[in-house]
Amino acid sequence: MNSNSKVLFRADPTGVELIQWLIDPIIAMVMWYVSVRVVGGHFREDDFVLCVLLFLLTFPGQRYERIDGGTLTDLVAHWAMVAGLLVLLGYATEYIYRFYPKGIMLWLAATPVAQLMAHGLMNGLFASFFRHHSEQEKAVVIGLNETGRRLVESLKHSDQHGMSLAGIFDDRGLDRLGEDLPCKHLGSLKHVAEYVKAQQVSRIYIALPMASQPRILKLLDDLRDTTTSIYFVPDLFTFDLIQARLDRVGDLPVVAVCETPFYGMNMILKRVSDIIFSIVILVLIAPIMAAVALAVKMDSKGPVLFKQRRYGLDGKEILVYKFRSMTVCEDGAAVVQAQKNDQRVTKVGAFIRKTSLDELPQFINVLEGKMSIVGPRPHAVAHNEQYRKLIKGYMVRHKVKPGITGWAQVNGYRGETETLDKMEKRIEYDLDYLRNWSLRLDVSIILRTALLVIRDRNAF
Repeated sequence: MNSNSKVLFRADPTGVELIQWLIDPIIAMVMWYVSVRVVGGHFREDDFVLCVLLFLLTFPGQRYERIDGGTLTDLVAHWAMVAGLLVLLGYATEYIYRFYPKGIMLWLAATPVAQLMAHGLMNGLFASFFRHHSEQEKAVVIGLNETGRRLVESLKHSDQHGMSLAGIFDDRGLDRLGEDLPCKHLGSLKHVAEYVKAQQVSRIYIALPMASQPRILKLLDDLRDTTTSIYFVPDLFTFDLIQARLDRVGDLPVVAVCETPFYGMNMILKRVSDIIFSIVILVLIAPIMAAVALAVKMDSKGPVLFKQRRYGLDGKEILVYKFRSMTVCEDGAAVVQAQKNDQRVTKVGAFIRKTSLDELPQFINVLEGKMSIVGPRPHAVAHNEQYRKLIKGYMVRHKVKPGITGWAQVNGYRGETETLDKMEKRIEYDLDYLRNWSLRLDVSIILRTALLVIRDRNAF
């Protein structure tokens, strides 16, 4: 995922965005109802419960500005992920036998087709509506710095129908700006007010750096005699933004530059999903955990469970549970990571580390509320103290609870991080997870982890 493709701030969605977000959940629920009726069934309480779960797993839906081959692939992949999880949970809880098999098959096949058609239809309707019911609005950008260039590209490729970019204003001449301008240069800042009035510009985006306060105040004063909408785009691209959003403290607007994705409903949704998944998984793996515990006890001396101090939410220490896989239980100021052919690893330990069975007790940590199923993997306290001094932004990963699996692990950064650059890549993926979290991403990571356990070679 590329964080640069995301919007700068989280804000209230427009009507168009909200409709696009609702397409996937609504179509999935409607197609379930249609499938039940087509096979001659009746919509019952069980079907209603399934629809509620469907909405939680699919909202917000994807937004597609155009329909092409990539759209089809992305849509089918997301649907396969959600449907696969539901089918897996259905079989695990035997809940699936309450529904009509033919209806399930029809629903699985027809839903992505219906979603694709709905997105295509809505895009066409939106384009037609804006084309026939709204005048073409003009917009200009003030300032051609890095922020201004990104803004110009975003405006040129945005899905805001009915708006055109007229050009940019900058006090620097063409000799300083260069020839590779992303759009037409309309003049210096002193020409803005005159141009806006003459050309009936509807929107002005000010992308000047915050250090240019006098120029910005002068420009705003010049624009007092117009009805143009004015937007200020602060040069926050220089910061490593994590869940940036607008908020208020009393009557004062503030900007969140580094924040957790789990606030409000997101926090509730994350916790509820953790509890449901961990209970279901613990019930299913109880016999496996009993067998592993017995094998660990018989294989070598020492406790069955290994408890190690880790950093949890907000950098607070927690105790993380694992099945003991070594002859030692290191938890001091210096902890050596397991390496290939490590002599400390027991025979049973080598197997349970390779298959990730040693991590199973951490589902108890999830129920306790100390961990999540998906999140940045917790490191030993000794490693945290080492890497927080070497890697910029390392401690930001503790804005969320640590996870049993994470975005870094399914992208190849699992197991030993013997070099600094490997740990830096792991942290990069951890922070990317914070920027782009969604329940859909969590489900994707869980499914990819299940496949990874079977074929991963990075664990020992």
